Amino acid sequence: MTAVFTRGTLDGSQEAADTGAQPLPPRADCIADSAGGLTFDVTDPGEGGAAHLLLRLRESDPPVEVRLPLTPAGDGRLRAALPSSVELPEGRWNAYAEVAGGEPRRLMPGVNDLRSLVDRAPSGSRGHVAVRIPYATKQGNLSVRAWLRAPHAEVGELAIEAAGLTGHGRVYGTALTGAAYVEAGLRGEAGRVVRAPVTAGPADTSEFRFDLGYGALAEGAGIWNLWLRPAGEEGPRIRLARLLDDVADKKPIFTYPVKRVPARGGGTAEVGPYYTVDNDLSVRVA
Repeated sequence: MTAVFTRGTLDGSQEAADTGAQPLPPRADCIADSAGGLTFDVTDPGEGGAAHLLLRLRESDPPVEVRLPLTPAGDGRLRAALPSSVELPEGRWNAYAEVAGGEPRRLMPGVNDLRSLVDRAPSGSRGHVAVRIPYATKQGNLSVRAWLRAPHAEVGELAIEAAGLTGHGRVYGTALTGAAYVEAGLRGEAGRVVRAPVTAGPADTSEFRFDLGYGALAEGAGIWNLWLRPAGEEGPRIRLARLLDDVADKKPIFTYPVKRVPARGGGTAEVGPYYTVDNDLSVRVA
């Protein structure tokens, strides 16, 4: 499918050409749907020819790219659709507008309509959970954060008590059994784990609750990554994460209090949960 750009419609490229100024970079508004798809409405960069929206996976060797045709949207802009059926490997994808015969140009973010992502509850019927959240980078460019988890353990409400952490969540793509537990593993020390009991919801066995005491974690300074073992030692090991909302980077936004607990050998340790740069749940012990 091809599209033809009309010069100077929305982004000031014609005005820039008249004044000799550098044309403004194209801009994209994004709309997310509850199934995990994205629609991009791109302003005209003022060039002719077939056009594509290019998504390029950051720090990938060899390069991984997805091209989506840009077609007239009827309002002077061009539209590209990324359906949920198109799988994006997990990572950060830089967004470009690419016109035949020209170099890809980074897109700037416009208005993001992410209302359908708030409190999203996918069916999990496909055996995986796909998440795509558009966001503005520190440099002011448009990128898309993508996750593809199969199965997936979604973290919900967290309660921080004096002696530990109580969490609620839902598992997708597999089933909880009576042997389920949450496992905290000390990063960098294979085999150093602490188990926490899991209780399945009375009405919906995909829902779970766990209680993780801080006492055992205080014996090892560092980062403890949290995993769900829905079938005990015999089943999958699923990273606990919070993905099903409209926040691309949880770490600076979702913050939790730090508690002081007795440490091995005397003194105290500071213990508190946090979300990593990948929106996975961990506990830091200092």
